[in-house]
Amino acid sequence: MDRRQLIKNCAASSALFVGQGLWSSMRNSRPVAASPISSRLPKNAATDPRLPARLQAAQDLVNSETKTAVAQGLRFLKSRQVISGDFTGAFGNNGYASGTAVTALAGLAFMCSGSTPFDGPYASHIRKCTQFLLAHTSAKGYIASPGNRRSNMYGHGYGMLFLSQVYGMSGSPAVEATLRRAVTMTCNVQNEKGGWRYQPTKQEGDLSITICQIMALRAAHDAGMSVSAEVRDRTLEYVYKSQKKDGSFQYMLRGGRVSLALTAAGVVSLYSAGVYDGEPVEKALKWIFARRPRKGLVSSEVSSMNYYYAHYYAVQAMWHAQIQHPEYWNQWYPAVRDQLLERATSGVWDDPRVCPEFATAMACIILQIPFNYLPVFTP
Repeated sequence: MDRRQLIKNCAASSALFVGQGLWSSMRNSRPVAASPISSRLPKNAATDPRLPARLQAAQDLVNSETKTAVAQGLRFLKSRQVISGDFTGAFGNNGYASGTAVTALAGLAFMCSGSTPFDGPYASHIRKCTQFLLAHTSAKGYIASPGNRRSNMYGHGYGMLFLSQVYGMSGSPAVEATLRRAVTMTCNVQNEKGGWRYQPTKQEGDLSITICQIMALRAAHDAGMSVSAEVRDRTLEYVYKSQKKDGSFQYMLRGGRVSLALTAAGVVSLYSAGVYDGEPVEKALKWIFARRPRKGLVSSEVSSMNYYYAHYYAVQAMWHAQIQHPEYWNQWYPAVRDQLLERATSGVWDDPRVCPEFATAMACIILQIPFNYLPVFTP
């Protein structure tokens, strides 16, 4: 069976179910049908006869050196996952590695390789990620590690994104209940202008936190969760108002810095809201492409301080853009691929401001995007 089909339908075969408790309860579950998104695709994208060839060409850019580096990176993450104690399933006992954000991102990295909660070399590790996130979701739906000051709405958003993919694969009642609480809480704390900030309360938003919630809500919606039109409309209005005339996106509605990270996040926000073409998208893509990875590029707009975060969103922007602008993807991916390979040490990437588990998870997601396994990343 094609692994992409397996990921979409893995709960249909009882032979795939392993484990006890949470996972054995899924034996009678059925995968949740994703909400139709054909109306959100660019005109003719769903039936574009060129798309399969473009996707195959994109996968061909993942060369043997890249596959080796990714395999090493995933093995590193596997070795770092906590197997006992209060932080079982996380990737450390303190700091960022012990939080929900890194746990969710590492889980996504495992799933980007083709593993599911039931099948593949990282199945048990995906299950441990899931169990950690379920255990660290409050009664109100906030996905965060108690006492960990680094757990905020970033971790909540990435956690919700990961759980939506697990739920779409499994139909787990436990994951469904947790995801519904998380979606409800997220919608309840959206501010009147459509944004979110670091804490789960209504306050002035910023685009960096807001994109995490937008993308997670889109993934949850596609997995069958209800997100009101009012929330989606406010979200879209917030994103449009965050864009400047040159196509870049700023940090807050009242102003602030512009950057590759924010502009790429802005484009992915529009994609997540169902906007795949039009002047706002075109202007932003041109702005991003002008700052594509290359030697000698020095700019305050392309900061080394948020390198992995920026390219996590930039690669998604370029991946979706290939439907109408294959030239963007065909130049972007080889460039970021080669940069990431240069940054790796035996398949481990590091971000001194966060932790190597974060950087390695992000790098593995970026490099595996062409495999096209996860629905949330599919163009």
